[in-house]
Amino acid sequence: MGTVYTEITLKNAGDVSEFQRGHVSEQEVRTTTVQALVDTGAGSLVISEPVREKLGLTVKGLRSAALANGGREVCRLTEPVEIRWKDRYTTCHALVLPGVEEVLLGAIPLEDMDLLVDPARQELTGAHGDEVVCMVK
Repeated sequence: MGTVYTEITLKNAGDVSEFQRGHVSEQEVRTTTVQALVDTGAGSLVISEPVREKLGLTVKGLRSAALANGGREVCRLTEPVEIRWKDRYTTCHALVLPGVEEVLLGAIPLEDMDLLVDPARQELTGAHGDEVVCMVK
């Protein structure tokens, strides 16, 4: 299977909550749209330090992560991030991996959004068709 990238929008989930409560405007929700590498070998969402800064995410702690090369790295764990792909979304903590340049979209958020990689078309698709499983407001 080849390398699969997809466009996702990342939002500071705390900002999203504040917007939903009417405490901030939609323009104040810190957001970025990126081309993410779909990495079914990664567990969660992996972001770079510049993405963390752009979203204004605080670091909640540290987590040891296994790397594809067999090594281990201590990563910072952020507060929740909302991930949007087309009409689907999920929320998860992100790992900030030192030196990473790409955003990695891992297995847990893929599963939560009911997505899988179509190896023939080399793209993401709904695991059970294109039926919407979570509505974006």
